[in-house]
Amino acid sequence: MHGVRRTKPSPEAVQAARRAKEASKIAEYRALEGEVLERKKRADYTPESLSLTTQLLWLNPEYYSIWNYRRLILQLGIFPSLPSPEHQQPLLLEDLQLTIAALKAHPKVYWIWNHRKWTLETLAGTFGVGKEDGRRWEWGKEIRIVEGLLEKDSRNFHAWNYRRYLLSSLSSPSPNPPPFPLALTPAQLSAERAYTTCKIESSFSNFSAWHQRTKVLEREWARLGAEQRRAERDEEFEFVKQALYTDPSDQSGWLYHRWLVSLPDFGDRESLLRRELLVIAELAELEPDSKWPLDSLATYKHLLLSLLPPSSPERTQLLQECKEHLEKLAEIDPDRRGRYRELAGRLG
Repeated sequence: MHGVRRTKPSPEAVQAARRAKEASKIAEYRALEGEVLERKKRADYTPESLSLTTQLLWLNPEYYSIWNYRRLILQLGIFPSLPSPEHQQPLLLEDLQLTIAALKAHPKVYWIWNHRKWTLETLAGTFGVGKEDGRRWEWGKEIRIVEGLLEKDSRNFHAWNYRRYLLSSLSSPSPNPPPFPLALTPAQLSAERAYTTCKIESSFSNFSAWHQRTKVLEREWARLGAEQRRAERDEEFEFVKQALYTDPSDQSGWLYHRWLVSLPDFGDRESLLRRELLVIAELAELEPDSKWPLDSLATYKHLLLSLLPPSSPERTQLLQECKEHLEKLAEIDPDRRGRYRELAGRLG
């Protein structure tokens, strides 16, 4: 009322009101959950049950058994009553909207990605003969949606995995396309390599982008001659060197470097190891207390030892250097001290 002075509620009253509101929400959620589970138990596949699963999944998108129930409602209850597969499309498009809204809030929930994949595959099957353009349009739009999600979180491995699935499906007319990247054309592989370059240059710690790059390059290089493969691999060593020098403590670039070193059929392995050891030794001098340069020096020198003949006078020095690197690692990385000392013990 006008002229009546309001009194500020006490902290206890505010807390009590908050608890009462939370209790009301919990009670509403439990009531909704109970009704949905009871309908699931009765195998109720009606439109009313579908609507209730929508409400429940908005509140709890991690409820995997309700996503499963929702698919059963569509498959066994609603779709059989429709006059043609094309009439399924509005319902499936609604589920695409539901899942993208859920993914924006919960981008790393497996069950949402799983339901979206099922929805897209089912939608693709509703386009009849002569309407393949509609299917391709939907899948192309999906690529753009995933790229938008990767703009927000470029290291979301769920989104990267889904991207691989989409690219394979777009590249093959088969309902069961070969795994990524076998179905991709040379032009598509080149485009995907460029995409990973963009993501890596934005963040050298993007392990998912480095991993994607290994898949693309393995496929590209399988089509090249030995000399061209070696030339391109050397370019990759230069590329990853930028990441190693930018942040020597980040493991993503180092793991990619080890993948490059491990590749077979790339010429003189000993010369390669010696060349890369010089690069890493220079970095270790600049960053003497950084774990990954030391770890890589120990790893690659041990590999070099395995290539040298037993009579090589260099073996003793390399063995001693490996032990020194491991001892230094035990000092700067105490959580793994036991592992480093065990490795040093195995060297003899």
